[in-house]
Amino acid sequence: MSSQARSKFAESDDYIRDLMQQARGLPACGAPLSPQRRALLKLAGAGLVLGFYLPHRAGADAETPQAAGKASKSPVINAFVRIAPDNTVTVYSKAPEIGQGIKTALGLIVAEELDADWKRTVVEQAPIDAKVYGYQGAGGSTTIPRAWDQLRLAGAAAKAMLIAAAAKEWKVNPAEITAEDSRLSHAASQRSATYGSLAEAAAQMPVPDLATLKLKTRGEYRLLERRHRGVDDPRIVRGQPLFGTDVRLPGMAYATFTKCPASGGKVKSANLDEIRKLPGVIDAFVIEGTGKPTEVMPGVAIIAKNTWAAFEAKDALKVAWDESAASKDSSSQFSARAREHAKTFPANFDSNVGDVDKAFANVSNHAGKIVEAWYEYPFVAHASMEPQNTTAWWHDGIMEMWVPTQQPDRGKTLVAGTLGLPEEQVVVHQTRVGGGFGRRLLNDYMCEAAVIARQVKGPVLLQWTREDDFVHDFFRPAGYHQLKGAVDKDGRLDAWQEHFVTFTADGRQPASGSGYSSTLAYACIAPNLRRALTLMELKTPVGPWRAPGSCAQFFAQQCFMHELALAAGRDHVEFLIDAVNRDVPELAPKNPQINFSPARATSVIKLCAEKAGWGKKLPKSRGLGLAWCYAHAGHVAQAVELSVDADKRITIHRVVVAADIGLVVDVAGAESQAQGACVDALSVAMAQQIQLENGRVRQRNYNAYPILRLPVAPSVIEAYFVDSGFPPTGMGEPALPAMAPAVANAIFAATGERLRAMPFNQFGYTLAGQASAL
Repeated sequence: MSSQARSKFAESDDYIRDLMQQARGLPACGAPLSPQRRALLKLAGAGLVLGFYLPHRAGADAETPQAAGKASKSPVINAFVRIAPDNTVTVYSKAPEIGQGIKTALGLIVAEELDADWKRTVVEQAPIDAKVYGYQGAGGSTTIPRAWDQLRLAGAAAKAMLIAAAAKEWKVNPAEITAEDSRLSHAASQRSATYGSLAEAAAQMPVPDLATLKLKTRGEYRLLERRHRGVDDPRIVRGQPLFGTDVRLPGMAYATFTKCPASGGKVKSANLDEIRKLPGVIDAFVIEGTGKPTEVMPGVAIIAKNTWAAFEAKDALKVAWDESAASKDSSSQFSARAREHAKTFPANFDSNVGDVDKAFANVSNHAGKIVEAWYEYPFVAHASMEPQNTTAWWHDGIMEMWVPTQQPDRGKTLVAGTLGLPEEQVVVHQTRVGGGFGRRLLNDYMCEAAVIARQVKGPVLLQWTREDDFVHDFFRPAGYHQLKGAVDKDGRLDAWQEHFVTFTADGRQPASGSGYSSTLAYACIAPNLRRALTLMELKTPVGPWRAPGSCAQFFAQQCFMHELALAAGRDHVEFLIDAVNRDVPELAPKNPQINFSPARATSVIKLCAEKAGWGKKLPKSRGLGLAWCYAHAGHVAQAVELSVDADKRITIHRVVVAADIGLVVDVAGAESQAQGACVDALSVAMAQQIQLENGRVRQRNYNAYPILRLPVAPSVIEAYFVDSGFPPTGMGEPALPAMAPAVANAIFAATGERLRAMPFNQFGYTLAGQASAL
């Protein structure tokens, strides 16, 4: 960065200075990042900065075990922890904060092992540098399990160096020194000192051998497994700039980008001369793009002096589209075609355990029962509160970007490839994300901003409209399930056959976001099990949506389990517990993240039923439904108690969530995720759908895609956590999949009507108090 540019930024507020310091390789507080292999960063007058990168093989989905092993032999030093002379501890959170509370959780993990005073601990967003921090994305509820060991060691190593410095100064045995709330004490000599006062001396100590560090046991925790306020909460309440749309740089312009409403369309012509004459407009031009929805599709960019002028010009833009190769996808046609496909079970099976045909024959001959059902669900949008945006600045041969993304490192690689630049010439700064739910695992908006910025002098903020966000989403795919199950004469689940009809973009593999996986078979454990797949071609972009695959497939599978329990004449909870404790088909891939446990599944089902008052007598038109799931390494059961009036208005009286996600780092954060997942799932179950006709999206804003509002949201959502003794796993997604089937099962209990398709409003159901919206 030029000295002139630095001078301009020195005149800006603290937020901009922090951003620019990160651009120069510094964390927000100003401590320089100078990675050295297994060495301490020595900062005269700035205290102690410490950290190191330890690859986490279980979560490294982009690594081979061989690559991970090689990397683990040569850990890279970096900056996770800073201790200032005034005893302020700063922890750098390496992963994006997208509302899941990860910034707080990662800070707590380091502070716990460091024995830091949490009241005087600051958590800041770390610079984006995979060589320093390792994987820095967020998705799949994997952030905590990926970082757990790495961050504990970072905190423990920092504490060990502080203790070593104190022991040297006091001439005592390090083992006799205790740490608490950023202070070291030696009882025998009655000496004590703050971390801040020892930071300079600690900087002279060698980095300890990580293998010698003694990590805390659970009984020693003072911060973890308790409730904490989110570290960004005060700034959010005050409206301080944290999000991508808050970025302001000197001389910044504002951009919009208009693409064909049917994916695959190209620009034939546009009224660019008229647009350039409009008030506040700087320029307008056509971008041919790369032709890839994940990068840059063809469109028209408008550059203006402010967002209002850009949006006004966008409204006046007239584009003639070449749609010869564009999508003609139709939701109604997909549904009809899927039903036709479902009439014939494929000859090739994806899962085949036992002898399903023999089991069905035996059941028919021995007083068992066979049940068949068709379930389906629509495309859905991510609908995050903050539409896609990126600020990009092409200067000095560098593409510098400020972006709310779930995958900054992957975005950096994608932008470099799109522009034909070496990755070191792309600098990415992570902002807080105003909602992602999987949408921001894709980085198309980053690529668009980069391509636009290369044609603009100075920084430019690309801002999507709400309509852009809906029309050009990567939707969760619709899905269709033809199910057939059998219960034997003893009322036990004996056979399960599932024909899943979904989509493909390449003609070979299920489309992204369909989530077709053998692990989902754990929802329908049977000694005889057969599953098969039929793929339909799709041109509309699709992708992961919160709890990918699980979010919808468990609706079909857990509702059908309820149907089978009723056919067997057994209590639903008893039927589920019996099913999960039968011989488990070995369907899981050889992946350390797959940790399904019948015992853990049983415990959450029992706890949920107990807390919900399962078996209690309910008034007429009132029902209690339950479902469970194993998703993203979490075992979760959910129960919903509701009532339905004569006009099919639903009142949700109570929701109970029982979860086993291992150790709970921040109880308040986990409870919040459970509650948010329930509300999100209820929105989708009741009213949300994306309908495609002729390749176009019909729902373009919240008026046609209603989000659950406070007047009808469940007033009571109780979250309970099973202490199973396992290491922590994520919570952002596991509490979502079981909600929709729990609601559907409760509606059946209250009314006797079986809902086999989402959203439920197509059957006339609404939530009480808001019939016009839901």
